[in-house]
Amino acid sequence: QDYYGKELQKSEDLKTNACVTLARPLPKVVRDALERVHEEVVARYYGCGLVIPECLASCRILDLGSGSGRDCYLLSQLVGERGHVTGIDMTEGQVEVAKKHIAYHMDKFGYQKPNVEFLQGYMEKLGDAGLADESYDIVISNCVINLAPDKRAVLREAYRVLKPGGEMYFSDIYASQRLSETIRKHRVLWGECLAGALYWRDLYSIAEEVGFSPPCLVTASPITISDKKLEGIVGECRFVSATFRLFKVPGSSQAGPGQVIYNGGIVGHERELVFDANFTFKEGEVVDVDAEMAAILQSSRFAEEFLIRAGETNTATPQGCCC
Repeated sequence: QDYYGKELQKSEDLKTNACVTLARPLPKVVRDALERVHEEVVARYYGCGLVIPECLASCRILDLGSGSGRDCYLLSQLVGERGHVTGIDMTEGQVEVAKKHIAYHMDKFGYQKPNVEFLQGYMEKLGDAGLADESYDIVISNCVINLAPDKRAVLREAYRVLKPGGEMYFSDIYASQRLSETIRKHRVLWGECLAGALYWRDLYSIAEEVGFSPPCLVTASPITISDKKLEGIVGECRFVSATFRLFKVPGSSQAGPGQVIYNGGIVGHERELVFDANFTFKEGEVVDVDAEMAAILQSSRFAEEFLIRAGETNTATPQGCCC
C-alpha cells in the first residue's frame, strides 16, 4: 500500500520493467480505447502488459488489483453499455484515483449510466467485498497476484466467482526457481513484483488443485533489472512476465479430441484469433484440437464463435494447451 500509494508517483519511478512489459501488438480497437482513458489513470498504472481477452460484448468482468482503473476503463468500452466491469484493489489511494474519473469516462463513452464500479478490498477475500458465487464471465488480473502472500486463496476465490465456462485471464511475474527467504523479504523487490513471484511450475499444480483447466500460456517475455544492487540480490534466478488463461470447465463437458473452425468476426480478431502459444485459429480453417481445448471452446463464451466437430481429427494433437 505504501509503495503503490505513496512512494511511486508515476510508472517511470519503477526500478525494473516487470510492470511495464507489453507482450504483443494491440488491436486497433484496443489502441483507440486506450486513447480515451484519462491521463492521470494511465500515469498511475503499474500493470505488466495489457490484459485484454477477446470476445467481450456484454460480459461481466472482475479486475483483481485494478489500481488506478486503466484496464477497467478500457474494458468498459469493450463490454459495452450492457456489460459490467468491477475493479477491486487494496490501496485506498489507487481506488480514489479510479473512482474520481467515473463520470468523466461515462460521458466520454456516451453511456447513460456507469458500467464500472471500484471496490477497496482484498483479492484473497472477495466474499468480504460482497462478490457472489458464479457472478462473473471473466476474471482478469494484471501483475498483482505476485503481491498476494496466499496465491491459492486468490485462484480459489477467482474460481468461486466465475460462472461455469468462465475464464481467468491474467498477466503476472514468474520465477525460474523457488525464491530464497532473502529475496522474499526484500521490501523493494516485493514492490517491484519480483519477491512474490511464483515458481512457474507451481502455477500448474495450484490451478489443478483449485479446479481450473491446465494453464494455457498466451505470451511470455523476460524481465530486466536495471538496478545493480537488486540484480546482485536476485543472483541466478530469472524472471518472466507471462500471460495465462485458465478456464472453469464444467464437469459435464466431456469433449474428446476434435476439429474446430473459427467463424471469424470477433471484434479486433476478425480474420485470426491467437488463442494461446499453441493454438491460432484462422477464419474458416479446420484445426485439430485435443480434448482439453475442445472442452474449453465448447463450454466457454467462445462456443458460438466456432463450429466444433467432436471426435474428428486428422492427426495426433499435443495433449494440453500449455506451451
